[in-house]
Amino acid sequence: MEHQKLKRRQQERRRHRVRKGITGTAERPRLSVFRSNKHIYVQLIDDLQGVTLATVSTAGKTPLTAYGGNKAAATMIGKKLAEAAKAKGITKVAFDRGHYRYHGRVKALADGAREGGLQF
Repeated sequence: MEHQKLKRRQQERRRHRVRKGITGTAERPRLSVFRSNKHIYVQLIDDLQGVTLATVSTAGKTPLTAYGGNKAAATMIGKKLAEAAKAKGITKVAFDRGHYRYHGRVKALADGAREGGLQF
């Protein structure tokens, strides 16, 4: 059990270290990523107002894919988020990867958002 507590503490420290330089505004919201084993969730957040501007995920009542735990699904989610952002007039975002490494699904999501037209 001590190993799990240590792992969680390290994740929290990494998340705070990544987040301390990132603040979302209305013009440049924070693109926040949460990754689980089966799904991936993305939000555009305006931290100054404390509101979520757009959200896209592989989970929900109408799932976008059969399985959301792979790079193909992450790329598709990135493109869908870019479409939702463009509909709201957002072109620039601040990428918040949380405590996840910029690798695999997180990188695929960022690449999909860039293909959709978002600038980081």
